This record gives sequence, structure tokens and C-alpha cells, in this order.
Amino acid sequence: MIRKLISRVFRGNKNKGNRHEPAVIPVSSHGITRDRLSSGSRRTCETLQAEGFKAYVVGGAVRDLLIGADPKDFDVATDATPEEVRRCFRRSRIIGRRFQIVHVMMGQEVIEVTTFRGQLDETTKKDEHGRVLHDNVFGSQAEDAARRDFTANALYYDPSSETIVDYHHGVGDLKARTLRMIGEPRARYREDPVRMLRAVRLAAKLGLAIDPEAKKPIREMAGLLENVPAARLFDEMLKLLTSGHSVKCITQLRDEGLHHGLLPLLDVILEQPLGEKFVMLALANTDERIRRGKGTSPGFLFATLLWHEVLAHWDKMKAKGEAKIPALFQAMDTVLDVQGEKLAITRRIAGDIKDIWALQPRFEQRSGKRPYALLEQPRFRAGYDFLLLRAQAGEIDMEIADWWTRFQNVEGEQRAGMLQAEPAGEKKKRRRRKKPANGAPSASDA
Repeated sequence: MIRKLISRVFRGNKNKGNRHEPAVIPVSSHGITRDRLSSGSRRTCETLQAEGFKAYVVGGAVRDLLIGADPKDFDVATDATPEEVRRCFRRSRIIGRRFQIVHVMMGQEVIEVTTFRGQLDETTKKDEHGRVLHDNVFGSQAEDAARRDFTANALYYDPSSETIVDYHHGVGDLKARTLRMIGEPRARYREDPVRMLRAVRLAAKLGLAIDPEAKKPIREMAGLLENVPAARLFDEMLKLLTSGHSVKCITQLRDEGLHHGLLPLLDVILEQPLGEKFVMLALANTDERIRRGKGTSPGFLFATLLWHEVLAHWDKMKAKGEAKIPALFQAMDTVLDVQGEKLAITRRIAGDIKDIWALQPRFEQRSGKRPYALLEQPRFRAGYDFLLLRAQAGEIDMEIADWWTRFQNVEGEQRAGMLQAEPAGEKKKRRRRKKPANGAPSASDA
């Protein structure tokens, strides 16, 4: 007990000596008025401030507003503890283990409220590589700013005064188009290796150059991603793929040597000319959809990234004499199992991926009633979009994609007139399977 008290006193003196006053930037300089915030984040800050707490819109939202982008989320930081925040809002709940946060529901908007984090010390629980495992240590606003990863994310906007509180020259770094780490980069990457992925994503998304001091250790420390829970890696990878700059992100991941911890099959895929063309076409298509404000499907994204590895396994099994469709399903399971060791793809998303893959052979069947049945499939649209990408990449004949484009856009006799003649072998198979109406065995069954 005495030892902890002495440690706290000395640590407090040290912090006091190192403390520097933040820059408080007025609205006349930064130009962000409170009406640029979401109504939910404004009301959250107002409620907490009315209860006597400090409260700011923080991090990515402030950063994005400064560079003229539309923030995806508006997070709030406060000196109130999670329990105190919970008492201020009837519609709220505390979540998180590593660090507790509060989700405040404001109409349809969910505001993530975090308590200012304190400095790490010798009592902080870490793994053998230095990754922080438990972090419910609260502190001051200055300590919270020092705990954030990049200077561009350590910005606090006060809606009541419309000022930005900047502890680490984040506004200046944004003007210089530089992504700079707060603190010693190697130590910060050990605390949380996901910061390396975040550096790549933010640099690509915001058009920033990673500061050389922060960039240099990334390649040599990439192996630390092996110790990050697969679920966290999946979340970060999804953010990267849906950033609107996925092509640049994937390219930079490879340049920095980080993809081994995320997509172990990516090297194999991109070494295949058709595979590289297909993946880059799919990512460019996704980026364009996001820029136009259209939705994206995680299942579709991962289906495109892993498809050519499925094709490679599928071809090997067919060459061994395996039946076509069972071989496809076996190839699908093999690829998803390998990928699942790195990224915790959820069961629902894995199901979507399989549905898209499984539909592909069915697009080759353009006779009889099968095309009509395929149109009724719940995942038809996703499967069709996937087919278009395959045709655009040169993997299959564009004539197949054009046929399906026309088939779904015509009706009645026009649609029936498009059906191809059924192969003779298929007619014979169905004739053999057909049973008499009374249920008795047919001659072929006897």
C-alpha cells in the first residue's frame, strides 16, 4: 500500500512537470460551428455539461470536419465515469471489457461516450509482448490526449464554446498532411498492434503521409498482429475495406508487410494475373459505391477477396476426379477455415460468402426451369453482381453476364425465347428420375 502511494506521488510530480497547456483554437480560426455536429452528439455534451461534467466531441469526427470530410460517427469524451454517464441517460448501456464505454441512444443515433483515460503504469495488465489487456484507468483530459494514437485524433471540440482543444499540435499536422504518432511509436504499437493497421487506413483515407518515425517500425513489428484477437482484426479489416479507399489501403498493406496478419492468401491471389485483376476491380467497384453513398456487403467483399483461392482449390479437386459441386463446397470450406485462423469472420457473413460462391455454377445453366428458379433466390442480386465482376475481369465469357442482364429485364415470351436448348444428357437423366403418378417404381427403378 505504501509502495503504491509513493509511486502515485512521484508519478503525479512527473506528470505535473511534463504537463503543457493545450492550444484552445477559436471558431474564427477553425471554422467548425456546432450545427455541423450531429444532434445526438450535441445533446449528449449538453446533458453532461449541465450535470457539471466536462464533455467534448472528440477524435475522428473533429479530424474529418477539419479536412472537409463528413464524419461517420460522433464520439464524446468526458470526465464522468461510465456509471455517472449511465445515470445521466435513461437510454444507455455500459459495454466493453478491455475499456468500458457507454452507448447513449439519441433517437436513431448511438453516441459512444468514453471516460478520459489515465496513464499506463507498472500495474497495467499486459501480455508478454506488451499489448494492453485491461485498461479501465481513468484520468484527466491531458492524460487522455496523451493516450490517443495520432495527433490528428487527439482533438476535443466543445459545442458550448465552439472551440477546439489541441494538446499535441494535431491541427498543425493536419494542415501539413502528416499522420504523426503521439509518444514513442514502438511502445505505442506494442500497447496495441492494431494501431499499425489504423495508420495505413487513415493515411490512405485522408490522403496523409505517415510520419517517418511512425512508419519505420511497422514492417519489423508486423508480427505482433499474430497476438491480436481475430475479432478485433476482422473489425479493423472491415473498416479498411469500407473506407472508400480500399485499393490504396490493400496496396499499402502489402508495401508495409502487414497483410500477412490479415489476409494470408492475398499474396497467392495477387500473384495470379486474373486474381489480381479481379480483386482490384472488385475493390475499385466498392470504393465507387461508397463514394456514391451506396451500401456495401461484408460478405460480398470477402467473397471477392478469397474467390480465386477457392478456384485454385476447386480446380485441384476436380482434377482428382471429384464431382463438380461437392468439390466446390469442399474448396469453400478449406479457404474459409484457413482465413478464419486470422480473421474471425462471423457465421452470418461466412454464410453470405458461401451463398455467393455457390450460385456461380448455376449461372452456367440457361435452359429449362433453372434460370427462373435462380431469379427467385434471395442472394440472386449479389451473385449476379459477382458474376459481372468475373466477366469484367476476363475470368468468364462476357456473353454469359450479358445473357443474365437481359434475362432479368424481360418477361413472358421474350424471357422464354431466351432459354437455350437443354442438353440431351440432362433430358435423359430427368426421364430416368421421373416416377409414375401412383408412386409405384418406374421401369428404370425396378
